Amino acid sequence: MDTTQSVVERSAIRKVAVRLVPFVALMFFINYLDRTAISFAGPNGMNTDLALGAAQFGFASGVFFIGYILLEVPSNLALHKFGARRWLARIMVSWGIVSLLFTWVGNVEQLYILRFILGVAEAGFFPGAILFLSLWVPARHRSKILALFYLAQPLTTVIGAPLAGLLIQQHGLFGLAGWRVMFFGVALPAIIIGVIAWFYLADSPAKAKWLTSEEKTWLTGALEKEKNETAASNKHVSVRTVFGNGRVWMLAAIYFGFIYGLYALGFFLPTIIAGFEGLYGTKFDVLQKGLITAIPYLPAAVALYFWSKDATKRGVKTWHIALPALIGGLSIPLALFAGSPAATIAVITITAMSIFAALPNFWTVPTQFLTGAAAAAGIALINTVGNLAGFSAGYITGWLKDWTGNYTVPMFVVGGFMLLSCVLMVALSRSGKVSEGVPAEALDPAGAGHHSEP
Repeated sequence: MDTTQSVVERSAIRKVAVRLVPFVALMFFINYLDRTAISFAGPNGMNTDLALGAAQFGFASGVFFIGYILLEVPSNLALHKFGARRWLARIMVSWGIVSLLFTWVGNVEQLYILRFILGVAEAGFFPGAILFLSLWVPARHRSKILALFYLAQPLTTVIGAPLAGLLIQQHGLFGLAGWRVMFFGVALPAIIIGVIAWFYLADSPAKAKWLTSEEKTWLTGALEKEKNETAASNKHVSVRTVFGNGRVWMLAAIYFGFIYGLYALGFFLPTIIAGFEGLYGTKFDVLQKGLITAIPYLPAAVALYFWSKDATKRGVKTWHIALPALIGGLSIPLALFAGSPAATIAVITITAMSIFAALPNFWTVPTQFLTGAAAAAGIALINTVGNLAGFSAGYITGWLKDWTGNYTVPMFVVGGFMLLSCVLMVALSRSGKVSEGVPAEALDPAGAGHHSEP
């Protein structure tokens, strides 16, 4: 690679990082906020107004994932067929309209139906966004690009939890209860940004008006060469064989552990904070609870950024994924024995940092051996299994809590799933079925994702 080409490469990747990633990250931010809005609404008036018991609220939260799972793979295949720009914009406007309807939900049956339809509407967005960004940069740059994108998830809680609290405090606005104002406030941006996405996004570097001809040529050439090399070495990997591919299912199991930890943390952190009052005699208002909920996620965003920066520099290695799984698995049960609110939040912060440090690096692995429609199906399948973790984390944790009377056993189960992710990642690497990264400065255009393991 000559100096001119190196300059063109840096310029092209920088433009993708500045012009494309923040917008897709904003879409993800709104997506995650709309998905989790029910967790803010429930304890702040919705459960009382709709006469919901704990089991009904839990089912309403979980039924989202059933609708999501049913349409996940078909939606991502449709994205591959119709193009990311159109399909991601369609998904966003669809879920925004459904989210808006929560403002006027009148009973538990309507809540169940809307949560199910919201899952159907959102299906395909996250794996579609991952696939979309992966199609824009060669493998050796993906950990950096996906890390910038993934920053939106912890920042959703950092910004979203206090924002939800502020919206809920606007009780009486438009004659609505505070929790209804919150649903209204988080739904409108989805519709607006979804419409803008139709015009703003481009399906490929060749169609991006903000790239120079040299940058388009380099990106298109590097991606095409990488695609051909991957296809040549993985001719057997098609949409049909994805579902029988051992690596895909192993990665799905690894992802299950991370997402089980992520949603157990997300669902029960407000419960843990609420429990401080009984344990330590502390009292917080709605906004204060939102701010405390946000605390672990700001360091998590910092950890995500710098861990992925190191992965970009070295190339994604097994320990970039396995080590956070190990630390997270060991730390989450310790939160139960911390002894004070500050210590509990500190330990939970370590867990959140571990989960978010691993996730963007994890998503560089499937695209090492999957391309085209097979990548769309494989990524969607892995994410579907992850959403099974989202459904089961709340149910299993709550069931074990009721059975045992406390959160000790449930949190050890969470830790166990994350430790299993660590073990499986190491086993997958040692089997030679995923590659170790190469330095970002490597001249091979195929990059880290297509480097045979020694």
